[in-house]
Amino acid sequence: MFHRKVYQYLKTWKEEADGASAVMIEGARRVGKSTVAEEFARSEYEDYILIDFSTADRAIRDNFDNIADMETFFRNLFILTGKTLNRRKGAIIFDEVQFFPKARQSIKQLVKDGRFDYIETGSLISIRKNVKDILIPSEEEGVRMYPMDFEEFLWATGNNAVMDTIRTAFEQRKPLGHDIHRKILQLFRVYMAVGGMPQAVAAYAAGQSYRQIDRVKRGILRLYLNDLKKHDAEDGDRAEIVFKSIPHQLMNRNSVFRLSVVDENARTRNIRNAIDFLDESMMINTCFNVTQPEVALQMYADRAKFKMYMGDTGLLITHILGNGGDTDKMYRSLIIDDLGINQGMIFENIVAQMLRANGHGLYFHEFEYAPEENRVSKKYEVDFLTVNGKRLCPVEVKSSGYKSHKSFDYFKEKYRIKMNDRVIVYTKDLAFEDGVLYIPVYMTIFL
Repeated sequence: MFHRKVYQYLKTWKEEADGASAVMIEGARRVGKSTVAEEFARSEYEDYILIDFSTADRAIRDNFDNIADMETFFRNLFILTGKTLNRRKGAIIFDEVQFFPKARQSIKQLVKDGRFDYIETGSLISIRKNVKDILIPSEEEGVRMYPMDFEEFLWATGNNAVMDTIRTAFEQRKPLGHDIHRKILQLFRVYMAVGGMPQAVAAYAAGQSYRQIDRVKRGILRLYLNDLKKHDAEDGDRAEIVFKSIPHQLMNRNSVFRLSVVDENARTRNIRNAIDFLDESMMINTCFNVTQPEVALQMYADRAKFKMYMGDTGLLITHILGNGGDTDKMYRSLIIDDLGINQGMIFENIVAQMLRANGHGLYFHEFEYAPEENRVSKKYEVDFLTVNGKRLCPVEVKSSGYKSHKSFDYFKEKYRIKMNDRVIVYTKDLAFEDGVLYIPVYMTIFL
């Protein structure tokens, strides 16, 4: 069990809700939802009951027909699970509740009854077909769980003091110094390569080879692809092929999604449904172009022009490397920046992942501008637009140490709007020059 930040959210929920609501932990498969839910119940309650609806037998499921009669429901539940809970001292976990939506609907009556606390976990839970026949309970509050972030990775690998050092430097806007920065950047590159899926992190923490770590990640990718094949067979969509196309999409100039990369004869409707499915399942992070750089970014999102990033950058790297070659050698080359592939898309993916985990929606902005010295307008792009303190904060990503920021300059000249810092994420130490904040990629966690 690794320390996860969502655990603190659960502690706050338990204290403040005090039985007045259930909590739903949503996330992609294998991000650690079930593990953290059970660890929380084990540590914070006198006892708990875990019902895994991916394996629950018919008797457990049939017992939900008794939900109108709480005495019968709990009597049967205790007999079937072999456990008895004391009132207000126990928790009941509905694990993988998407497999049995009726249990999710019962949360309304269970919370009203008030005997116990309820924790739900779900993958693909927000897909319309899973909830079309049930009433989503208003007594349920949700929290999204993402792959392990850099800080959680550092905790898992015993580097407990590193993040405090990074945080202090960011807050004080002071460089860390060459040697410290170089060490932390190397740690970050390892994190980027391993990724944030707990199984992969556990393999790394246990000292396994990169070949073994990559095997773990390939198993997760196969699990995802099997899920997507099943979805496509049931709905006639193209989610599997869209997911497989992500590396090719990111290699395109400016990374904007192209339908032709998926299938020249693909229909927009099937692809759109597939992308919605992938986004709702949290396997990907979707970044939309905004037609106007305003604080209310979502109001100006152009859903027809977007980028797709993989939810976990470690999985993207496994996707890119394929099955051939010396896996250990390729991983080491990636970590020391000597692999010879386009790392721009990898850095852009990890920045998107970090921004999303921080609660930001993902938006970029394309614009045309003609500098005074040139009457011909050209197209420019800001990689990400975020909002900080009711002002826009444009973010540019560079996979090197270059400080060029022409698109930033033209963006500022064209719109002349109030902005917080313009931020360039790159591989060098922190610097602040000409109104631009340059931060090493590992500091993205604080944006």
